[in-house]
Amino acid sequence: MSQRSTGILRTHLISQVGPHLEGQEVGLAGWVYRYRDLGSVVFIVLRDATGILQAVVRKEEVDEESWRAAKKADVEASVTLRGVVKADPRAPGGIEIQARSVTLVGPSPDFPIKKDSGVEFRLDKRHLDLRSRRMWAALKIRAEFIAGVREWFDVNGFVPVEAPTFVSAAVEGGATLFELEYFGRKAYLTQSSQFYLEAAIFTFEKVYTIQPSFRAEKSRTRRHLTEFWHAEGEMAWHDLNDMMDVVEALVDHAVQRVYENRQAELQLLGRKFEPPQRPYERISYDEAIEIAQSKGVQIEWGDDLTTEAERVISLEFDRPIFVHRYPRQAKAFYHAPDPSRPEVVLCADLLAPEGIGEIVGGGQRIHNYEELVERIRENGLREEDYEWYLDLRKYGSVPHSGFGLGIERAVRWIAGLPHIRDAIAFPRTPTRLTP
Repeated sequence: MSQRSTGILRTHLISQVGPHLEGQEVGLAGWVYRYRDLGSVVFIVLRDATGILQAVVRKEEVDEESWRAAKKADVEASVTLRGVVKADPRAPGGIEIQARSVTLVGPSPDFPIKKDSGVEFRLDKRHLDLRSRRMWAALKIRAEFIAGVREWFDVNGFVPVEAPTFVSAAVEGGATLFELEYFGRKAYLTQSSQFYLEAAIFTFEKVYTIQPSFRAEKSRTRRHLTEFWHAEGEMAWHDLNDMMDVVEALVDHAVQRVYENRQAELQLLGRKFEPPQRPYERISYDEAIEIAQSKGVQIEWGDDLTTEAERVISLEFDRPIFVHRYPRQAKAFYHAPDPSRPEVVLCADLLAPEGIGEIVGGGQRIHNYEELVERIRENGLREEDYEWYLDLRKYGSVPHSGFGLGIERAVRWIAGLPHIRDAIAFPRTPTRLTP
C-alpha cells in the first residue's frame, strides 16, 4: 500500500511490519505514542490504527530537517517517517525502525492527558482519550462484537429494518422517557425499536435492528447509560423458549468471534476471557428471588430484580443465565401472560456472569387484541397512544417473540471493563453531555 496524494509515501501499516522485512526500507505514518530524547538519539514509539512500533532516530543518520522534526515530535504529534527494519529483542514487538527521514505533520505541544490523569479528566477529554491504547482495545472489541451480532442475524435469515428515533408513546414506561417538542407536538426519544420491528415481522417474519435507544434513568451505576446501542430482534411464530434459543445462539456466536479475532486487544486490557460453555442456565424468577434473598438482598416476590440482585445471582454461575417468567407487575404491558400461571409473564432476561447482570431482555408478545387492550388499561396507559400498535393484532396477528441486547453491557462483560462508559466512545449519563 502506498499513499502519495498528500506527498506522503506510506508503504506499510505498522501491523504489516515484521521480522520478514528485516533490512528493507518502509514508509510509515502515525502518531507519537511514546517519546524519549537522549540528546543525540530520539526514540519514537509510533502508533497507527493497527499497532505500535519503535523508531530510532540518530542525529548522524538523518538530515537536518528530519532531526529538527524528531526533536519536536512530542507525544501525540503526527509524523511520517522512512527507515530500515531491524530486529532488536529490546524493542516492543522485537523489531524497530532505523529512521532515515522524519516529517512532522502536526505538532502536539503539551498533550493534556498524562499517565496519572484522573477518570473525570479523561472523560472531559474523551475526544483525546480515545487515542489511548486502553480505549483502542475496548472499541475494537466492541466493533468485533457488533460485527458478530450482525453476521449471525444475516446468516440466520433476519432482515435489517430501521426504526424511528422520534416516537409518540412509551415502550418501556413513561418514567424513563426523554420528552421533547416536535413542531408543536409532544414527542419522545425512543426507548426501543420493538414496536416497529413487530410491524415488520408481518412482512419478513424475522427482523432486527442495531441502533441507539434512550432511557431517562437517573441511575448512577456502572451499568447504566442514558443513550445506549441496542441490538433488537423480533420473530414471528416464535414462543418464549424459541426466543431464548435464538438469544443464546446469537450471543455465543458474537462472543466466539471476539475470542477468535481480538486476543491482542483482550490481552492489552489484561482480560483472561474464555467463551462460556453452552447451554446457558435457565432458572425461574422464583428461583432467582430465593438466591438473592439467601445472599442478603432485600427483595420481595413481585419486585423487578435490582442491580444488586442481578449481581449476586450472576455470581452463582460460571456462564450466562436466563431468568424467566417474571411477575406481570414487574414487566412491560406487552409481555404475554403464562396461560398456566397468569400472575407471571412469558419473558426472560439474560444475565452475564461475574456480577455483570442483565445484558438481554425479551419475551413472548401478546398477540391477542382484547388481551393487549386489557393490559394497556391495566397499566394506566391511553389506548389512543397505541392505536397503530393495536392494529397489528387486528389483521393477521400471530404468536411472536423478541428481545433487546445492550451492546455496551455485553462489551463490558467480554472485555472485563470496570464501567459501562468504557464500552462506548462518547458516553452519555445523567451528568455527562460533553464532549
